[in-house]
Amino acid sequence: MIDNTIFNDKKVAFHTLGCKLNFAETSAIGKQLTDEGFAKVKTGEQADICIINTCSVTDTADHKCRQAINRLNRQHPDAIMIVTGCYAQLKPEEVAAIDGVDLVLGANEKFNVLEYIQKLDGTEKSEIHRSEIKRVREFKPSCSRDDRTRYFLKVQDGCDYFCTYCTIPYARGRSRNATIPETVAMAMQAVEAGAKEIVLSGVNIGDFGKSTGESFFDLVKALDTIPADVRFRISSIEPNLLTDEIITYISTSHRFMPHFHIPLQSGTNEVLQLMKRKYNRELFAHKVELIKSLLPHAFIGVDVIVGVRGETDELFEQSCRFIDSLDISQLHVFTYSERAGTKMLDIEYTVSLNERKRRSNVLHSLSEKKTKAFYQNQVGNTYPVLWESRHNGEFMVGFSSNYVKVERQYDKKLVNTIQIVTLGEWNDDKSALIGV
Repeated sequence: MIDNTIFNDKKVAFHTLGCKLNFAETSAIGKQLTDEGFAKVKTGEQADICIINTCSVTDTADHKCRQAINRLNRQHPDAIMIVTGCYAQLKPEEVAAIDGVDLVLGANEKFNVLEYIQKLDGTEKSEIHRSEIKRVREFKPSCSRDDRTRYFLKVQDGCDYFCTYCTIPYARGRSRNATIPETVAMAMQAVEAGAKEIVLSGVNIGDFGKSTGESFFDLVKALDTIPADVRFRISSIEPNLLTDEIITYISTSHRFMPHFHIPLQSGTNEVLQLMKRKYNRELFAHKVELIKSLLPHAFIGVDVIVGVRGETDELFEQSCRFIDSLDISQLHVFTYSERAGTKMLDIEYTVSLNERKRRSNVLHSLSEKKTKAFYQNQVGNTYPVLWESRHNGEFMVGFSSNYVKVERQYDKKLVNTIQIVTLGEWNDDKSALIGV
């Protein structure tokens, strides 16, 4: 049993890096601490404990994590510094060696942070508590509200794919999830807390049900029938797991928005094979075509990695031509970085860092072209828009059902409400369309 009297009046600071899944998990950890008497630190206050939830998807992510740890250590020099997340799971000794770190918690330990705080012995040496990832089997549900309006519901964790460039299976473990009734109950809790929009999040959410004998499509149908005025979005889902059945169902759903985020990673079958992806570009093109045939105004975001080993100049050019041919709305471009322990290191052909940067710039320009064209095609259309709390004093922003960013005059009463809006032309800085 935890003696929560030692936590009364203690202040805690949180810092989260990486994906929305991390933010949802930080929220769950935060609730544990506030339930036991902690208060979240306010601006200018000194924290008694700092918790950093880290990412480790690239070397750049690792570097940002180290910067965040050092910055928080300077801001709160007397605080207990606790580091968890993917960086802590993959490289615990490296994290523990950072000046000021007191406690390093792995993937299986992060949700027991209170117990580890109690057991700290006060020595100057950093403590590491980290289970072997292959032993991690328990699913920890969590849900967070970001600093805007949307809620992010963790429905799945882990990945069984082991793509040659990726360390996520070693940081997150095997695919696992709660049951559909448990997940629906979490969604209802978010609704009761005021959620008007919930984003389904996970590492590989299309694999939902693998550990419970259910399926992601079963979850979609269950959420679509809950008795609440809420809308859902699906975060990144593998193209081979985004079945035609799911796409067809969403095309007639009132709660699931016409918004898809699908990782492509490369536009050539040769590189997809080097990556050990579970689809080819023909399947990906079919998914895009089906979505657009059923939902012509759907927003489609696509992940792409540039500069992986084996991606020759010719293959990159082929990939660009294929991506340009797709009726998509936006690219999320990632620059490849070598990760220790991955199979891609066995491939001899390497792309120089300067060339990787050039390729990234090429695809960012292509993304900008695609997004502008998509937005321009939406002018004059009418959609429900969920208004967010973000504003610059004069204007506030929201997102349409098909994920168009919309701007209007600020009105506090409209925050977290859905309003039917006709999309006008671009605002002054071309970051959003004006809502009428």
